[in-house]
Amino acid sequence: MESLLVQNKSLSAHEWAFDAVVAACALVFCCAQAYLTSTTLVVHDELWRSMVGYVTAVPPFPVFLALALTTLPLVLRRISPWLVYLFVLIVFLGVQDQFRGYSMSLAGPMVALFTIGSLRPRNETLVASLIGVLAMAFASIPVESEGVASFFRVQNMTYLVASALAGYALCMHREYLEAAEARAAEAERSREEEATRRVAEERVRIARELHDITAHSLTAVSIQAAAAERLIDRNPQAAKDAIATVRATAKGSLDEIRSMIGVLRDDEGAETAPTRGTERMDDLVHYLEKAGIETTFAEDGYDRESVPKYLDVALFGIAREAVTNVVRHAHARQAAVRLERTAAGVRLTVEDDGVGLPETREGGHGIEGMAERTALLNGTFLAQRRQGGGTVVRADIPFEGKEA
Repeated sequence: MESLLVQNKSLSAHEWAFDAVVAACALVFCCAQAYLTSTTLVVHDELWRSMVGYVTAVPPFPVFLALALTTLPLVLRRISPWLVYLFVLIVFLGVQDQFRGYSMSLAGPMVALFTIGSLRPRNETLVASLIGVLAMAFASIPVESEGVASFFRVQNMTYLVASALAGYALCMHREYLEAAEARAAEAERSREEEATRRVAEERVRIARELHDITAHSLTAVSIQAAAAERLIDRNPQAAKDAIATVRATAKGSLDEIRSMIGVLRDDEGAETAPTRGTERMDDLVHYLEKAGIETTFAEDGYDRESVPKYLDVALFGIAREAVTNVVRHAHARQAAVRLERTAAGVRLTVEDDGVGLPETREGGHGIEGMAERTALLNGTFLAQRRQGGGTVVRADIPFEGKEA
């Protein structure tokens, strides 16, 4: 009975205030109706007044107190809809017979029944409606004419049924909205799951293609390298052609692998442009100068032909990121980019006279990306404030080869 008579729920301050306003408005309406019908302003037909038995006099205070008992409990209508409904219905049936000659409004029981219809299950709404209808059907109507009494009974029963239907309609509307929101959320989850599944399938496909490309390319490179090794002494030209084929195969494979790896990265799109190496350093210099930065570029003993292609591509990527940082963050006036051959390998240096390296840098791959790329090649990376102002970025990458 506890779940039926008292609801275990807490209301917010706004809900309490709303229910208080509902109860107050119902009380004002009932009092206004009782007052106006006790004068000739509303019911001015004397014959009708005599048939109904209305008294032409201002209602006494007990009438307003009785109306308050049928409306003020509505403040608790959401905490205990059944108790409130039964209480205001019983009070209404008693006071309308007690205060003959005054119009007692049915607003309190109507709002209480509407609350049951909107908050409680369908079977409870039906039971509450039947209780109200039967109570109105057999209630004593304090009028002289039986025909008028029947009219008031039918009118009160109609009001209660309409209130129950209105509450039930609100309940159905609320359930429809909740179901629609649930379906929308489920559809969104399904779309996300489908998208995730498609991405996973695409990545598996790309992984297979990468495996095929790598296997094919390495096989071709191995065959051509073996041919070059056999022909190096007796047919140097054929050996050179085999080496050229090795270089072209390796470059083409790098282009394809780099494009596919771009798809696998969550934060970047696929890169379909040709693989860029340090032969495009002039583009970076032009980019700096276009940004209004006076730039110098030097290649101190850097022999592009003797540097492995993968290392050359990595150096250009590091230089591109460093130059981008100079343009976006450094506010520099001058910059210097230098490639040089060292005893252990190669070195890239990018310097500027800007505001210096901040303590933290967020966004993109930035400093961390350059450091990770250098570390993958067993190199050392440095990014720090330059003495006298500005920033210096340096990457030293070792490799075995003939020193320039």
